[in-house]
Amino acid sequence: MSRRGRDRLPRRRISSETPDLGVLARLREDVRTARRRDPAARSAIEVVLGYPGVHAVWAHRVAHAWWRRGLRLPARLLSQAARVATGVEIHPGATIGRRLFIDHGMGVVIGETARIGDDCLLYHGVTLGGKSGRRERRHPALGDRVVVGAGAVVLGPIVLGSDVSVGANAVVVRDAPDKAVLVGIPARNLRVHGHADDALADSAIPADPAAPDDSADRP
Repeated sequence: MSRRGRDRLPRRRISSETPDLGVLARLREDVRTARRRDPAARSAIEVVLGYPGVHAVWAHRVAHAWWRRGLRLPARLLSQAARVATGVEIHPGATIGRRLFIDHGMGVVIGETARIGDDCLLYHGVTLGGKSGRRERRHPALGDRVVVGAGAVVLGPIVLGSDVSVGANAVVVRDAPDKAVLVGIPARNLRVHGHADDALADSAIPADPAAPDDSADRP
């Protein structure tokens, strides 16, 4: 990981650390996010009852609050219960920003020291994993509006900038700048490897894109 990335990481403030929304307001925001991101979502009640990715995020918000208060065992037990119920494993120590949407959900793993910014989208099978067995920051940090495609693996204490897209099944092991498009094993950035064509870069972005934000027009 670059020194620049390490130096800026402690100053990166994730919105979940800022009590700017009440519990109900945060729940409503997560429901609106799911409806905006998934064109298959027909109603708020469908999201509340039938979206395991949303349930996993809600459970994590509670578990993370407990973790920060020193209630480590209850936090771990809640996160494990959520894993069984949703197929999504989020360590309660992970720091997650606002409006995260986990689409389809099954097989997602987010490690203890991972940090995720606002408005990020993770598809099924994504791993934000560590490469070290030491008790230190060993998981990735994602900026705002990052999209990680199905089956992708992001490893180690690396930093992905904002507006990064990670293609399906990519393996990312190095820092990436803002607006990078990462594909392959190990992942390379299409925007700096002779593929400046936006159409080609956009083709690497995972399928099932976000729908237009028409949630306000739906009942």
